[in-house]
Amino acid sequence: MPLIPFVFRLGCAGVSVWAACAVRAEVSVPAFFGSGMVLQREAPVRIWGKADAGEAVVVTLADETVSTEASPDGRWQVSLPARPASTAPLVLTVKGNNELRFDDVLVGDVWLCSGQSNMNMRLSKVTDAQTEIAAAEYPGIRLFTVARKVADEPLDDVKGRWEACAPKTAEKFSAVAYFFGRRLHATLEVPIGLIHSSWGGTAAEAWTPRVTLAASDELRPILTRWDATMADFPRLKAEFEANREQLVAAWKVAVVEAKQAGRAPPAEPRLRTGPGTQYQPSGLFHAMIAPLATLSLRGVIWYQGEANASRAQQYRTLFPALINAWRDAWGRPDLPFLYVQLPNLDRQPEPSRSGWAELREAQLMTLATPHTGMAVTIDVGDPGDLHPKNKQDVGKRLALAAEALVHGLPPAGRLSPVFARAEVTDSRMRIHIKTTDGLAIRGGRELKGFVIAGADKVFHPAQARIENDTVLVWSGTVAAPVAVRYAWADNPDCNLVSSGGLPASPFRTDDWPAVTTGKR
Repeated sequence: MPLIPFVFRLGCAGVSVWAACAVRAEVSVPAFFGSGMVLQREAPVRIWGKADAGEAVVVTLADETVSTEASPDGRWQVSLPARPASTAPLVLTVKGNNELRFDDVLVGDVWLCSGQSNMNMRLSKVTDAQTEIAAAEYPGIRLFTVARKVADEPLDDVKGRWEACAPKTAEKFSAVAYFFGRRLHATLEVPIGLIHSSWGGTAAEAWTPRVTLAASDELRPILTRWDATMADFPRLKAEFEANREQLVAAWKVAVVEAKQAGRAPPAEPRLRTGPGTQYQPSGLFHAMIAPLATLSLRGVIWYQGEANASRAQQYRTLFPALINAWRDAWGRPDLPFLYVQLPNLDRQPEPSRSGWAELREAQLMTLATPHTGMAVTIDVGDPGDLHPKNKQDVGKRLALAAEALVHGLPPAGRLSPVFARAEVTDSRMRIHIKTTDGLAIRGGRELKGFVIAGADKVFHPAQARIENDTVLVWSGTVAAPVAVRYAWADNPDCNLVSSGGLPASPFRTDDWPAVTTGKR
């Protein structure tokens, strides 16, 4: 411990006596260890923090006690035995030179909830918000929101605090996360802890470690572009400010035109770059994800992709890389990662030029990454709103995926149909669909959303019918078909569903170059 000298003057002889006064640092833990928290059931309970070098630290949870000694750099960590789910409030104490006491600690399932604005959207903004808020009295659900922050290097703590789910706390919490947790709380009958860490308008690279981006030929251009932009930032900022009035005026006209056409309005002009902003590659991973690493979790839910739609082909590499990087951070190669496929939105009237369709395809392809699941939402978006208010179905579908893929409940009725393979049958194409409970047509007798093309790559509206777990697709104008697409547009008219009513994921059978091909 550091020593501070004192000089005591004794009498006229002026004798000096040196005494030592030890400056003791208080033992501390990160903010997500606190009263009202939920600990992950059936997993080691890891607790860590800081103290003086060599300081003895004793951690007690209910009837279990472990002790350790802080390392030379003042860090310590302990692991207590796994515990079953429990609604009985426990007490957690951490003793060093001082004592920390945390009450009302429950044991259940803890989920990390991240992404951009549609994950960040509050319960107060959803359909039937006041009714939902009034009913949000669930003391067995606990909420923690990570304060927004950007960092150049990984941090070791966040700002936030646990709160019991109640109308006043739920109304400002992530709606998707709340509806997800509410469903699992009812299904599993265990406490649920939801850690919300999201930021609107952010691209996936902001949530990905820099080392991951730097290691990939496909992703390295993200860093190269950012570094070049930072070098040129003073000029870019001056240019934006000089043209702001013109840009805003043009944007207001575009908003009116979009609303008149029933399409989603464009985003307001903004300088989407700059040092210390949420657009910085890896900046949000460092500040809002890395500090949580090693905290025992049941899994992750993710709602993001809008900000990467212009580079959808790159997302095929970026998104799985993000997932695997998070798993590396947690030391959990099997960490469940469930995500939302982008919903319908009327931005671009030409289907073959749909970056959103390509982003959905990248999300569909990510299912090849083990221990992942996808909630299809192609039927619950709002054509005129980037932030659809129906978050109830989004949260429910994520929970359904968790029930099937994480908790082992029967998958029938819980997973959306997805494309498996295609084959040519005379002048028709047969599409094989992976489904857990069969196929059906929503709201009519005829399938919608299918187009078909021959070798000329020109797509034509197609007829289609369900035959067991396949869909037969054809058109009288295409004698020799080679490709089929389904729901391939920003805002498609489509109605293929499972027998339980979950929508099939959009897909295409071809790999022809598209609008985002080569964009990195």
